[in-house]
Order: sequence, then structure tokens, then C-alpha cells
Amino acid sequence: MGERAPEIDRTAGDLPPEGTLAQPDTSEVRSSTQLVKGRFGKLAIPLVAIFIFSVPLFLSDSYWLGILNVAGTAAIAGVALNVLTGYAGQISLGHAFFVGIGAFTAQVVGGDPEGRVTAFGLPMLVWLPAAAVLAGITGALIAPFALRLKGPYLAIVSLGLVFLGIFIARNLTDLTGGNEGTTVSARATLGPLDFESLQVGSLVFPRENGMFLLIWGCLGIIMLFVANVMRSRSGRAMQAVRDHDIAAEVLGVRMFRTQANAFVLSAAIAGVAGALLALNLQYIRPDNFDVNLSVQYLAIIVIGGMASAWGPVLGALFVGLVPVVVDRFASNLPFMGSPTQEGLSTTDLQLILYGALIVVFLILESKGLVALITKVVSALPGKRGTASA
Repeated sequence: MGERAPEIDRTAGDLPPEGTLAQPDTSEVRSSTQLVKGRFGKLAIPLVAIFIFSVPLFLSDSYWLGILNVAGTAAIAGVALNVLTGYAGQISLGHAFFVGIGAFTAQVVGGDPEGRVTAFGLPMLVWLPAAAVLAGITGALIAPFALRLKGPYLAIVSLGLVFLGIFIARNLTDLTGGNEGTTVSARATLGPLDFESLQVGSLVFPRENGMFLLIWGCLGIIMLFVANVMRSRSGRAMQAVRDHDIAAEVLGVRMFRTQANAFVLSAAIAGVAGALLALNLQYIRPDNFDVNLSVQYLAIIVIGGMASAWGPVLGALFVGLVPVVVDRFASNLPFMGSPTQEGLSTTDLQLILYGALIVVFLILESKGLVALITKVVSALPGKRGTASA
């Protein structure tokens, strides 16, 4: 008989105890999905809540409140796209399709039954979840076909959804109003609280103030929800598939189910964004949810920072300033068109700027404004030693 194989010396720190498996290090996942970090960061949540409640009380300029409201709805849609593209690694250019579903669902479920299109007049507690549910169900129906493709092929298919959605909306005139669109008559009431006519004591605030509370309050709830999902087992599976899909599948991650979960969750949140966008705009048309809107959402997550909790918010605020800058300086640019001469329209210029910003950030700072702000803060005096925190 041969010599007996030498026993393995199990010393502390060399091998894990028998019957156990080494646990993966999830610190990087937790760091990327945390809303706040550190003792001082935890103070940010109550401070942000105080800020959200104080802005409509002290800011009376309806113009800037309107910009912030649009940015808030764009940030919600950015959070949705960030789930699919940032955390799950699935490229999508069809996000406006699901936003449009949420917008028209809000009007059909919560609109005035005596209006020009079919509506049921249900309260916000019904039409807002209905927008998320219908968009999520649509995402679940599309996912088995779309997720068979990867990379640019998935982007092309998702882009086709936008044109398909516009075609369907134009022909469902009883629900959408056709090419002319429809007025959004859904009411933003929650019990005795009417967000369209906000009243604090004897003070009655304009509509934009109440809409700010509703939109940014929903944004905060959705951010907390997504951050917790991404720290769960399902969220870690999404990020594992994004980084190393073959290795994740070998380790037992069900790739298709994980990607489908991301697709459905992203579509449902996009439905909420569409419902709030329709409520804020008060008038929607099928052409509102075209490729331009999808490009804007993609610019938001790239500029803000993909796979980051705060990236969509920073990106939405940054991108929301682009129309303001364009409107301010477009008349002074020689290549801009006018009713009497040919040239670029303001929409064309905005798309050019979105594309240029995407390229610039991908080349110079691929992790977006979140990483840029982190670098600036860590470079401040007394912060160099705390950069890793």
C-alpha cells in the first residue's frame, strides 16, 4: 500500500472551518447602494426631508419650482433606468415607452369621467399604483423577448418600443386622445390633503408648491426602496450578472430571472414617473414620449453616475438646467433657426448638448457627478485621510 497522504494543517486564517463556505465580500455593493455614509452622512436624510418641506414654503417663484418639478419626475425615471442599466447592466433606449404607459394610465384611471376620453375618476391612491402595476406587467410581458438579446441588439429592440408605443397611442383615441393628446384631469389628493391647492393654516400656496412636495416626496421613497432592494440578495444578483454574467450563473444565480426582475422593477418605477409627469404637465400627447425623452433619461444616469444612489438626482438637476441655458442663449447663436430662416431648433440643440455631455463624461469621468463631487470633497483640506470613507 502507498504512503498515507499527509493531513492538511488547518490553521486559523488559512482555511475556513469544515462544513462552511467563505462568504463573499459585499462591502463594495453596500457602498455603492448606500444613500448616506458615515455618522455625518446619516444626518443628510432628515436634512433633505426638512429641505423638501421647506422649499415650497419659502420659494415663491413658480418658474424655478416648475423646473424642479420636471427635474424630480426625470430623477424618478432616472432611478428606474439606473436599476436596469446601472445595476443590472442592460442597455435600454426605450424607457420613454414605460413612462408613457404610466402617464396615460394615470389619466384613464384617475381622470374626469365626463371628459373627452375614457376615464374612471378614481383617487390618487388608485391611479398612482395602477400606473406602476400596468407598466410593470407590460415589462414582464416584454422581458422574455427583449432579454434574449444583449448589448446593442437590446438597445435597438428597446428603441423600437418607443415607436411602437407612439403608434399605439395615436390609434387608441378613446384612451389617449390620438395625435392631439388629452388634458390630464386626475386629481392629486390624499385624503384631506390636496397637493394642487396646498394650504397650511390660512396660507394657500400655488399649484407648483404642492406638486413639489408630492414629486420629491415620492422620489425620496423610491430612492429608499431601490437602495434596500439593491442591498438584498436579488439586488446583489443583479450586480453580479452585470459584472460577471458567466461566473454568476456558475455560482447559482439564475440569470434570466434576475434580469427579468430588473426589467419589471425598472418598468414599474418608470410608470410612477410617467404618472407624476402627466399630472405635472396637465396635458400629454403621444409625441411627448419619443426617443428624445429616452436620450434625456440616458444622459441623466450617465452624467449623474450609473449604479449610484444619488446619481439620477444629480443628473436630473444638471440636465434640467440644459433647457434653461438653451432658452437663455439660443437667440444669440447664429446657427439657430427662426420662423423666417432655416436652422436648428431648441429641441435639436438640447439633443446635441445631451449627446456631447454623455461623451464628455464617459471620457473624462465615467462615474459621473457623484465621483466628481467625491474627488472634490476628498481634496479639501483635512479630507485627504477620509477619502476612502
